[in-house]
Amino acid sequence: MTEQLSPVKWDFPEASNVWLRCRRFRNHLVKVKTRQNIQRSTTASINLKAISYNISEIRKRIGDRRDLMAVVKADGYGHGSVKASLSALKGGADCLGVALPEEGEQLRKAGIEVPILVLGLIQPEEAYKVVDFRLDQTVCTLELAEALEQEARKVSIQVNVHVKVDTGMGRIGVTPQDALSLVRRISRFKNLKLMGIFSHLSSADEADKTLAKKQIAIFESVVREIEASGIEIPKKHIANSAGVLDLPESYYDLVRPGIMIYGLYPSMDVSRSIKLKPAMTLITKVIYLKSVSEGTPISYGRTFYTEKDTLVATLPVGYADGYSRLLSNQAYVLIKGRRATLIGRVCMDMCMIDVTGIEGVKPGDEVILFGEDPSVDEIARMIGTINYEIVCCVGKRVPRIYVDG
Repeated sequence: MTEQLSPVKWDFPEASNVWLRCRRFRNHLVKVKTRQNIQRSTTASINLKAISYNISEIRKRIGDRRDLMAVVKADGYGHGSVKASLSALKGGADCLGVALPEEGEQLRKAGIEVPILVLGLIQPEEAYKVVDFRLDQTVCTLELAEALEQEARKVSIQVNVHVKVDTGMGRIGVTPQDALSLVRRISRFKNLKLMGIFSHLSSADEADKTLAKKQIAIFESVVREIEASGIEIPKKHIANSAGVLDLPESYYDLVRPGIMIYGLYPSMDVSRSIKLKPAMTLITKVIYLKSVSEGTPISYGRTFYTEKDTLVATLPVGYADGYSRLLSNQAYVLIKGRRATLIGRVCMDMCMIDVTGIEGVKPGDEVILFGEDPSVDEIARMIGTINYEIVCCVGKRVPRIYVDG
């Protein structure tokens, strides 16, 4: 006779509590999803209309016969590549320039279909990236051209290539003496289309344009030699922002402005012959206020001591956000329409300013780190660098807030 077993009772007193906790957590998640998204106190405000305006002013200068390539590498010089690209195209750009295939991939995935030229070189084994995302590619070696040809042949497409010639930059590019030979070899590939030939001006932003004009003359000589051989190349280009501003002989079939798209001039030595509107303003808010007595050290290393009773405001921005530590004890910011001095060393996530004598300062007040005042150029001069680096270094954890106007 088989023994009948009694049913087991699973009695966990805490089970109901677990269920209640899960239910409460679920309800909390619902609240989190519906909660208003409040931005971080430190933001980069990007004026998209300024980008479109700058492009339209460049277009007026170069005319309608030439193409205008908006250079949007390095995440649009820190402004956001997708938004910057769309604004540039809206303003009259015809095509885009990036440094890496991955940057082109991002633009393609955003639905941008205009020609995109990878201005930098890639390894031959990376050729598939160019093919996969229908990019144009810079070449200055036969090895890379062959790799692109093989990848393009696999999917039965043509890849546009632009041959880079080194006319004096000393970076990448085939020598002027070898340019015709390389162009001839590339022109024989069935799956490559020789769309362009170009060079890069190394010192067009200097007051003395002698070297820039020499580079243009070398480039012109290379172009003439290639055309005399019976090979036609649709797009010839050498003009960067400084070239656009000061060297109309550099325009050729296409110009490639970069920094000026974002409202900044490439140096103090170029003309201001095109009026530009800066697109980025770096903003934060006072997070903490504290009154300290005379002789109080501020921040790491005690590089600053207060010389009197001082009202110190702490800002939630630091070198991890791209606000350079080199600005310590020398920069100023704008708060309530007045300048306040940066005191002590810039920390990774915070810095301090002296707001003594500025009436009514309170936590939450807006502070301009750079924009109209102080300008990006002023910040760059303080630390011995260029405006390009200042905007490019604004960190990814700083939200970009886009405004139209």
